[in-house]
Amino acid sequence: MAGQEIISTEPATGALLWQRMPDDVDTEVARARESWPAWASQPLAYRIETLRRFANVVRQRADALSDMIARETGKPLWDARTEVEAVIAKVDISVTAYSERTGQRRSETPMNARMALRHKPHGVLAVLGPYNFPAHLPNGHIVPALLAGNAVVFKPSEKTPATADMLVQCYHAAGVPEGCVRLVVGGADEGKALAAHDGIDGLLFTGSARTGLALNRLYADRPEKILALEMGGNNPIVVWDQPDLYSAAVLVVQSAFTTSGQRCTAARRLIVDEALADPLIAEIDKLCRRIIVGEPHADPQPFMGPVIDNDTADMLTESFLALMTMGGRPLKHLERSQADRPFLTPSLIDMTDARERPDVELFGPILQIQRVRTFEEALHEANATRYGLSASLISQDPKLYDAFWANVRAGIINWNRPTNGAASNAPFGGIGWSGNHRPAAYYAADYCAYPVASNEAEQARAFIGVGLRDIDGDR
Repeated sequence: MAGQEIISTEPATGALLWQRMPDDVDTEVARARESWPAWASQPLAYRIETLRRFANVVRQRADALSDMIARETGKPLWDARTEVEAVIAKVDISVTAYSERTGQRRSETPMNARMALRHKPHGVLAVLGPYNFPAHLPNGHIVPALLAGNAVVFKPSEKTPATADMLVQCYHAAGVPEGCVRLVVGGADEGKALAAHDGIDGLLFTGSARTGLALNRLYADRPEKILALEMGGNNPIVVWDQPDLYSAAVLVVQSAFTTSGQRCTAARRLIVDEALADPLIAEIDKLCRRIIVGEPHADPQPFMGPVIDNDTADMLTESFLALMTMGGRPLKHLERSQADRPFLTPSLIDMTDARERPDVELFGPILQIQRVRTFEEALHEANATRYGLSASLISQDPKLYDAFWANVRAGIINWNRPTNGAASNAPFGGIGWSGNHRPAAYYAADYCAYPVASNEAEQARAFIGVGLRDIDGDR
C-alpha cells in the first residue's frame, strides 16, 4: 500500500520545493539485486573511470546542486558549495583509499605456491542518509560502495529528498547503471522496511543515536550482514592556558554554530578553566552578537541559516528551557526571530552549578558551558558522556595536548582546531554511542568489501610425511 506523499519545503520560507509518492522498497531492492553482478564483474579501472565521470557531472551541475542543498536544508549558500566540493573530492579520495585499504597482495609460500589477498563486494548495500549533509554524507558511503562493486539502495531523510534525487541523477548521468543506484523516497516506514529487508547484504547509516541503537538491535542476530553506524556526539571543546582569547572564541563559535549547530561533530559543551571563563565568554558573546542569521541566498551571506524545520526549532527551544529548569544559567538566550520559521540565534548556557547535565545530543545552536578548576577535572568532564565522536583542546601547551589526546575517549581529537570540519582523507567515526567501530571517510573502503585470503598453486603437488602406516605395495 502506498504511503503518504513526501513533501519537501524550504525551511527559510516554507515554500513547496519538491513532492513525490513513496517508492516501493521491494521493487527497488529487487532492481539492485538484479543489477549488481554485472557491475561487480566490471574491471576496477572501469568502475573508477565511471565514478570520475560522476565527479565531472557534479562539477558541471555544482551551482544547481548547491542551490538545491541551500534551499532544502536552509544552510547558507557558501556552506552548500563547500558540501558540493566534498562530493566531488570524494571520488579521488576513495580511489586512493580502496587501493591502500583493500588492494591486492601476493606473496610466495613453500612448494611453489603463493598467498593471495583480494577483496569482494558484499552485494546490495542500503544507505540511510541524514538531512544536515544530504549529498556529502550519503555520497561518502555510496562512492566507496560502488567502487568496490556493490549496488546501492539509497533512502534519504524525508526532510531532504530533493537533494537526494538530484544526486542520484548525477550517478546515472555519469554511466553508473540505473539498477546499481536506486533511490527510495519515503518516511520512517520505508526506512524500517529497507533496513530489515532480506534482499540487502548490509546497511550503512548516518543519523541519530536513537535510530542507530535500534538498527544495532535489529542486526544483533544477523551477523551475515555488514552494519556501519555513525551516530553523532555530545562533543567537548576544552580551553586551557590560552592567552589569545579572541582566537579561542572564534574556534569555539566555529565548532558550536557552523551549519546552525547541525553537525554531528559540533561542540555541545565548552569546558574552560574558571580563571579564563569570564573573559572568554565575553569574547564568544561578542562574536555571537555579530553572527548573521538569515536565509541561504541573502547578501551579505549569513553565518547561520535556519534549523531544518519548525518541529526541530520547537524541540530545541524546549530543550533550552529544560536546561534552565535543571539549574542552567542562560548567558545568551536561544531566540526565534520569526514565530513561523525555524531561525534560531546562537545560545549560551552555563551548566556549572546545574543539578543535572543530560547526556544528549542537542542538534542545534546551543552551547553548554562548564567551569572547572583543574585540567584533570576538565578531562573528567570531557569524558562524561556515552558518546565519543569529536573533541578539541584549545591550548598553547603541547604537554596538555599529549595528556588530552591520551585520555579523552573520541575518534576525532583536535588541537587548536574546531571540533568539526574533519578531513575526508582520514577516517571518520567515534566510539560509544557515536558508532560501532566502523569509521567512515577514508576507512569506508573497509566496510564496502570483505577480504578473501587464498592459498594457490598452479599444480596439485602434495604428500603426507608423518602418521601413515606402512602397507606392502603402498608408497
